[in-house]
Parts: sequence; structure tokens; C-alpha cells
Amino acid sequence: MGKKLSWMIWGLSASCLTAPVLASALNSSLGTNGIDALKLHQPPYNLLGRKIAIGQVEIGRPGMFGWDKAVSKNRAISLAGVFLRDETAKSNTGVDSHAYNVAGVMVSRDKALPGVAPQARLYSSAVGSTKNMGQPEECLSAQHIALQNSNDVRAINFSFGEPLSRDTRTDAVLDGNALLTLCIDWSSRVHDVLYAIAGNQGKGGIPIPTDNFNGINVAFSSRRGEIFNKVDVSNLAGANRGANRRLAGKEFNIDGRRSISLVAPGSNIPMLNPDGKLNKVTGTSFAAPQVTATVALLQEFGDRQMRTKQLNWSLDGRRQQVMKAVLLNSADKIQDSGDGLRLGMTRTLIDKQNQDWLASDAYQDPKIPLDAQMGTGHLNAYRAYQQFSGGQWQPSSTVPAIGWDYRTVDAGSTVDYALAKPLKQGSFVSVTLSWNRLVELNDTNNNQQYDVGEKFSDRGLNNLDLYLVKADAKNSDAGAICSSVSEIDSVEHIFCPVPATGNYKIRVQFRQQVNEQTQSYGLAWWSVAQSASPN
Repeated sequence: MGKKLSWMIWGLSASCLTAPVLASALNSSLGTNGIDALKLHQPPYNLLGRKIAIGQVEIGRPGMFGWDKAVSKNRAISLAGVFLRDETAKSNTGVDSHAYNVAGVMVSRDKALPGVAPQARLYSSAVGSTKNMGQPEECLSAQHIALQNSNDVRAINFSFGEPLSRDTRTDAVLDGNALLTLCIDWSSRVHDVLYAIAGNQGKGGIPIPTDNFNGINVAFSSRRGEIFNKVDVSNLAGANRGANRRLAGKEFNIDGRRSISLVAPGSNIPMLNPDGKLNKVTGTSFAAPQVTATVALLQEFGDRQMRTKQLNWSLDGRRQQVMKAVLLNSADKIQDSGDGLRLGMTRTLIDKQNQDWLASDAYQDPKIPLDAQMGTGHLNAYRAYQQFSGGQWQPSSTVPAIGWDYRTVDAGSTVDYALAKPLKQGSFVSVTLSWNRLVELNDTNNNQQYDVGEKFSDRGLNNLDLYLVKADAKNSDAGAICSSVSEIDSVEHIFCPVPATGNYKIRVQFRQQVNEQTQSYGLAWWSVAQSASPN
């Protein structure tokens, strides 16, 4: 797989150095100092990703035990299927250690080095490395993975990307219209799957498809002391602070839209190689799969809730817009002091300039929902579980302090979620709204699938806004306590303090119609209710 594989992955895995690993550090990225996923593996949660299908697309693929000699002595990773694009993979071909490491982050069953979701069903496709392979074949591979498990794959991992230099468009820029980027946004909606993309914009990056709208782009954190709480300095994303405008579209999104959604551990992560030897790996390649596999844990819980017919639960919990809103809304920003006013957050995340989220333009400017380097914060699988377990609540009645919903809103209309109890003065409110850019397939042979040679049409992004308003407010702008009103993003995000104890409601507003009259969305909220006064 030679030269192409090395330059395609460069920047996604900044280092891959064999090193002895101390036993005490083996689980740090999954433990309380990382994403706190190990807690969910244990009673009373018992979440391992059972029966949940997730996917992986890369240039190469992980070896499968019983199929490939490279892993003949290593049973740590169990795979549900391996492919070369849209066909079953030939044994001993296309096997790649990078893909194996990425798969291990998700589904390793090794007792010392477990994956985030060790019982999830992982399907992996290799695009291949010949000179003729490119974005069409990558799209074909993604579609094939999305159709596995009887068309029920909940999340797909992309720990690779394409440089603009290989894009076939004349004067290609990061405007969301590369074929692979359009494919990701189309597949997100049509296959209802959440894509986790290794975020890699910036000089020397391989940024396609990080200019997508509907997925989650992931930056990586490193440890300060023992805790993963700093955006690693080798991340490329966010390097455009003060950069010359001529870099826009070449190294960063053309319109100033932020590329990073979330941060996850990715520095010196201990892994098993195909030969069973320990390895330490670094890069966004190993942050993104932690997000992908966290989806499997949440989805196992959601399916369990439905199977046991729990109230305030439905198939809407499988929606990719809901998963995106839940993961982004539950991210760690500022460590809670123990009084719960900062929603129980477990760490203060800082960027490469050592600034926290409260110093970011995303916190200060309602038109900017995501920080350039931190997105909405650091992945916390346990907090994502807490957010998701709040259940689905409809706006037709009052809603609790924590919950989520999937719904539609008509152009020119609003949907209000009245919080049942007064919010506590000085507490923070976190609310995230997620919806899709509308991309359609120009299906020339009418087979309802993408085929190499076909194109996509970008029908644009409807403009939705998000507000926290006083319960009696009629006008969004006049009554808003805080708001997120980006004109270019498919996410709105609020994180703000409550100025006075009182009754409030969350408002979703369909501000401007660009394509369809009705827009579906996922919404997640987390707030702190005022405790009842003692008698």
C-alpha cells in the first residue's frame, strides 16, 4: 500500500511509535481521565455495544481473525465483515496496521486494552490504494458500509481524508461541494447514520470531507498531568486564528464555518498491533473512533429502553441528528465546582493558546456556535449517557431539566419547550440543535443507490435559530436570555448562565427557508432546576 497510504494518513496519525506501556496508563483514554466509557461497561449500566452495528472506511482495512494471516495469533478484534469497496475482501490483501489500530479503539476485546464498545458489530471497507481510486470509490465504500446489518448501521468512522490537490474540480476549495463531502451529507440523511470524521483542516492537512455539514468532525486532546484536557498542539484545525484570508477555502472552510465539532483523546493512546505487540499512537485518527464507538454504547441503551417499553422513548433515539445533538450537548467545557451549576462537567478543556471555552468567540458571539479548536468541548461518554437517558419529551407539555427530542418545524414557525421547573440563578444551560444540509443523489439509473459516475446536488441548508427565553416571552429577539443564531451552520449551540431564578423555555425557530418547507431536527438540553423550598 506503499507511498499513497503514508501521505493519505499523514496528519491523522502524527506519530505511531512502538513503546513499552505501563499497565496503569492502559485505560486512561477510556477511564475517568479520558471519555469515562469504562464506567458504562460496568454494572448497573452494562453497556458494551451489543448488537449495534458501526462502520469503518479507510484506504486499508483491519485484518480479520480466521481470514488474514497478519492477525492469525491475535483474537483481540472481532469483525462483522471486511470489504474492498463494495465487495467482500480477499484474504491477506489490503490489510493495514493503521486501520487495525483504529478498529481496536472501537471494538478491541483485549482485557488490558478494551475498545470503547467491545461487543459492537464492526464492518470495515478498504477503498484501495491504486492511482485510479479516489472520492467516487470512497463514496461507494461508505455507502456499502451504511447498507450492512440489514441497512442498520448507526455510525461510520472516517480516519482518513483527501487533500484538495487530488480533487478533480477546477480550483477546488473547501465549500462543501467535493463529491465525497456531498456523499457524506447525503448518506447521513438517506441511511440515517452518524459519520465521525477525523478533523484535519489546516496547512498540510487532508481536509476532504471535513467541510461536511451533517457529520461530527473530531479534534484530539492530550494529557496535562493525567487528564485529557488540552487540544493537542499538533491539531491543524483552528490554526486559522488571524490567518490571511487567502487561506480560506484552501486550508479552511470557505465561509468561515467552523470544522471541529468535538474533541476526544488522541495523544499517546496505547494500542495492540496486528502482531499483538503494544504500540502508542497519536492523532485525530484515534480520536474519531472514540466518538463512533460511543454511539454504539448509547444505541445499545436506547434499544434496551425500547425493548423494555420505557416511557418517553421511541425509534427517534436512533436518529443521527439526535445522536449528534446528544454528543455535542454533553461535552465537557468547564469543570463543575461540585455544586452542579456547571452541569457536573468533569474537566476544563483548553485550546492550544491555553484559553478555555468561556474565553472563546463561540461563548461570546451568538452567531458562532462552535469554537474553532474545541467545537462544543470534550467527549464524555458517561455524560452523553446521562444526556440521552433523560428521554424524549414533546413540546406539547412541559419538559424536565434534561432531555432530547426529534421533531419538525415549518418555515416561519417556532417550536417551544417550556421547562417544567424554574431554573436556578447562576446555573448554566446547555442546548444543542442539529439538522441536515439537504443533498440529493442524481440517480441516473434509478436504482436508489450511488454508482461511480453519478453526481450529487446541494440543495442548501435551511436556517434554524435557537433561543433560551423567559416563559412569557412572545418575541424571540426581545425576550431572549441567550441565543445561537448562525446563518451558515447546521448546528446551533447555547451554553450560558441563568441570570435570575425563574421559568424559561427553549425555542427552535425556522428563520429562513432555503429548500423544503418543513425541516426535521434533533434537540438536546441540560439545565439545573431550582430545588423546591423546604416546608
